[in-house]
Amino acid sequence: QAQLVESGGGLVQAGGSLRLSCAASGRTLSSYSMAWFRQAPGKEREFVAAITWNGGRTEYGDFVKGRFTVSRDNAKNTMDLQMNSLKPEDTAVYYCATRFPGHELVVASGEYNYWGQGTQVTVSS
Repeated sequence: QAQLVESGGGLVQAGGSLRLSCAASGRTLSSYSMAWFRQAPGKEREFVAAITWNGGRTEYGDFVKGRFTVSRDNAKNTMDLQMNSLKPEDTAVYYCATRFPGHELVVASGEYNYWGQGTQVTVSS
């Protein structure tokens, strides 16, 4: 029933920053964990970051740890991904996803129930 819409993607130069946002509609997602995944052409969908329902715990893929920060605002029904020090290897379509129960952190894309349509992030050299 939930609808997830990503925004904030675009074209940036290597070393730059972007802030992605995932907005949920249809119902509140306060009891769900949320995550970001990305997929580049010819590659598998890749785990980026996850956050528990209350934001108490987060997890990041090794390739983005220290550069990306995931956060959520349950009052606004949104999840953000602050991406700093972007690299060309970060170029991909970025998707937000949710799953229940929200206290668990899961990195496998197949475990998530709801997905957005994605937003393109392109990082130039």
